[in-house]
Amino acid sequence: MQALTAAVLAAFVGYAGSWYLGYVEGNFALLLFVASVVTGLYWLAEHFYFLPQRQKAAALVETQDIQRRADLAAKGITEVDGNLQEAQHRILMQPWWLDWTAGLFPVIIAVFLLRSFLFEPFKIPSGSMIPTLLVGDLILVNKFHYGLRLPVLNVKVTEGTAPARGDVMVFRYPPKPSVDYIKRVVGLPGDTVAYLNKRLTINGQPVVTDTVPEFFDEDAMRYFKQYEEQLGDKKHRLLNDGDRPAFIPGADDFMGKDGCSYTVEGVTCKVPQGHYFMMGDNRDNSMDSRYWGFVPDKNIVGKAFMVWMNFSSPKRIGFFN
Repeated sequence: MQALTAAVLAAFVGYAGSWYLGYVEGNFALLLFVASVVTGLYWLAEHFYFLPQRQKAAALVETQDIQRRADLAAKGITEVDGNLQEAQHRILMQPWWLDWTAGLFPVIIAVFLLRSFLFEPFKIPSGSMIPTLLVGDLILVNKFHYGLRLPVLNVKVTEGTAPARGDVMVFRYPPKPSVDYIKRVVGLPGDTVAYLNKRLTINGQPVVTDTVPEFFDEDAMRYFKQYEEQLGDKKHRLLNDGDRPAFIPGADDFMGKDGCSYTVEGVTCKVPQGHYFMMGDNRDNSMDSRYWGFVPDKNIVGKAFMVWMNFSSPKRIGFFN
């Protein structure tokens, strides 16, 4: 078992190392699932086989010690060397290969269940959601709001609440589902979404937008026009770059693109059933549905709702819309 366990642990380390170095495309959900299964098997084996075997061995040592002392006492010897408790402790102690498998199972399964069905942490890697979310924000995503999904397979098992306009959603990037993206829900299934001359309309109705003071981007060291927009019952802020044109350059080919019209003014799209139109709050610095298309329901990961830490700016901790 020692050799088998060493090989299993080496495989995990090799996979993680290859992922870190970019040799393979990692899947953390799958890795955590496999780790839960493997350590769970060791945990079962420990509790129903290995531990009882060690307990039997410890009991046998105790029986032998009692018999030995009795035999020596019959011969008039009362001073007997040996430490029974120490010997039993050595026998009952988990070997390293169980300590690194069965011993880790409770922690791994707790993380797996928490991450799969309740809340998952993410780190914001880019500025596409400025000013709502900044680079380096560590956020929490509600995994059950839109319905529980089976881990790895991402198959929905409960309905939950339907996505609403204005929600900040984490989803699997349609062109590359192994990558998670975060954007704001702008268009629901069946909506006609138009973003023309940097103004958003939904089903022919302009979205209410108010001008607010400019936003200073510390990374870019410049000011951007800032607006407050209301999608549904949610208000949020967005940025526009006055130096960027309104047209959408280099849009990919995607399913449903025949329902979109691209002009020098921007884009108009009819959202297919079972899909969502997503946009970043940093409107001129966001690769979103205008470029790569719609997000299918099966790609939804969860609803982002809280910044739980930003080590560069702890004051950002809190909930957001």
